[in-house]
Amino acid sequence: MPHPLRTRAFRLLFIGRTLSLAGDAVIPTALSLAVYLATGSTGALALVLGCAMVPKLLLLPLGGVVGDRFNARTVALTTDLVRCATQLFVGAELLGGSPALWQIALAEAVGGAAGAFAMPTASPLIRGTVAESGLLRANSLMAVVNSTTRLGGPALAGLLILTAGPGWAFVLDGATFAVSAALLSAVEVRHVPIPRRSLLTDLKEGWGEVRSRDWYWTSLIGHATWNGAAAVLMTVGPALFLRELGGKGVWVALLQTGAVGLLLGSLLAGRARPRRPVLVANLGLATYALPLGLLAAHAPVALTIAAYGVAQAGLGFLGPVWDSSVQSAVPAHALARVTSYDWLLSLGAMPLGYALAPLAASAWGAEVPLAIAAAAVGAACLGTAAVPGVRRFGVPDKQPERAAELPA
Repeated sequence: MPHPLRTRAFRLLFIGRTLSLAGDAVIPTALSLAVYLATGSTGALALVLGCAMVPKLLLLPLGGVVGDRFNARTVALTTDLVRCATQLFVGAELLGGSPALWQIALAEAVGGAAGAFAMPTASPLIRGTVAESGLLRANSLMAVVNSTTRLGGPALAGLLILTAGPGWAFVLDGATFAVSAALLSAVEVRHVPIPRRSLLTDLKEGWGEVRSRDWYWTSLIGHATWNGAAAVLMTVGPALFLRELGGKGVWVALLQTGAVGLLLGSLLAGRARPRRPVLVANLGLATYALPLGLLAAHAPVALTIAAYGVAQAGLGFLGPVWDSSVQSAVPAHALARVTSYDWLLSLGAMPLGYALAPLAASAWGAEVPLAIAAAAVGAACLGTAAVPGVRRFGVPDKQPERAAELPA
């Protein structure tokens, strides 16, 4: 099996995505600090974050249609240039010394809208540059880079902020998008065009591809539940650790342990060849119930941190395995639309967790939303094992329909 990086097209794609992920990794820390320093208001930060998230959620299905109608390379290149412009604009505002909140919010909204068109192109880009036998390894490489940048991003952001200021973090991110766009311009990506029809017809066809696969839509329920549970932990977890479980140092230790686990899970996914990939990946995702339940039960902190590392390893393993499974089973002409629905459900569950967790914690204590989240994610992910398609996926002699769907 040839290594994906030996293929020029994927090698250029990989370098470009690595640079843009590294640039993006510094933005959450830089943005939160820059907005708070400029306004002194957590509400202003929530406004900016909302301006980035809402357009992304609203436009994701449209982004999927565009990703299937046009070559994924063209869409990704265009969105890279848009996000380059928005990040450079925010960087210039911050470096100018008197940033206007509404201008930063508007730039983040434009960047969020561009992200809605960029995210569905991730799978078509990989599928269009890598042979099917190399999909899992290629997705694992991308996941390893993502995990590594998430691990080192806050440290890089801190270094930039302390030495040069948060504005330069945005300039760096804008520069990485420019380089990524330049590399994409030299990449040839295979594309299966779809007939030009109405937008509604394309959306219905994409949803029909989702509904026709029980292994896919039932897994999406589990994945969305996981994201909602993660939002619960990120909402009530910091306060619980600061008040009762050892302070901010222990909370940071939990997050860093999770980042290491995520990286290890991504590395494992590149070598493992599970016979039933979707089933194994979903069962691994169910381990997120462990740290939530232990935290709700006030178990020893060291045990909770270790369980969180294991749970994040399950997430790291799921990413490449899931992406490879979807890329091999979903027709190329519908891949962007199908993955856009995946992103929509996953991202849409997070605001629900953010909104409900504080209400439940204020009414009954932080333990209640954590326990509910643990039960929900365990039931949703473990429950996929009862779905015939999930159990059969990856077993050729029991899955003739999947074999018929594979591209020629």
